[in-house]
Amino acid sequence: MGTRQDAAFDTVIALHRLLRSLRRTSPTGGLQPTQLIVLSMLTEAGPSRVGVIAERVPCSQPTATAVVAELEALGLVRREPDPTDGRATRVAVTGEGTGALRGVAHGEAEELLRRLGSLSGDEAARVLAVAPLLRRLAEAGR
Repeated sequence: MGTRQDAAFDTVIALHRLLRSLRRTSPTGGLQPTQLIVLSMLTEAGPSRVGVIAERVPCSQPTATAVVAELEALGLVRREPDPTDGRATRVAVTGEGTGALRGVAHGEAEELLRRLGSLSGDEAARVLAVAPLLRRLAEAGR
C-alpha cells in the first residue's frame, strides 16, 4: 500500500493531467493559461495592482505586466486609479473579461460532464463532491 506522500503525488499528477486535457479539448477563445489564471484571480479578488497579480498567479512582475497588457488590448481588463495611492493603478476585469472567463469555464465543465458519463453514478457524484474541498485547499495556499 502506498504512503500518504505517494497518494498526494498521484493526486497532483492526476489533477494536472485532467485540467490540461480539459483545456485542450475545450474552446479557450484563444486565451493562454496565464491569461485565464489572471482573469480568474481578478474575478475572485477584485481589482489589484500588477505586483499583487504577480504574487498570486505566481509569476514575475514583467510577466504579469505583459499579460495585463495583452488582456487590456483584448478589452478583457482595464486599468483604473488606485483609490489608496494616486500614483498607482489597479487592474480590473471588464464585462467582456468576465464573459470570456465564464465561456472557457463552461466549455471545460461541459467536457468534464461528458467524461463523468463514463463513470458510475456513485463515482461521478464522488468526483463532483470533492469540489468544495479542492477550493478550500486552493484558498489555504494564499
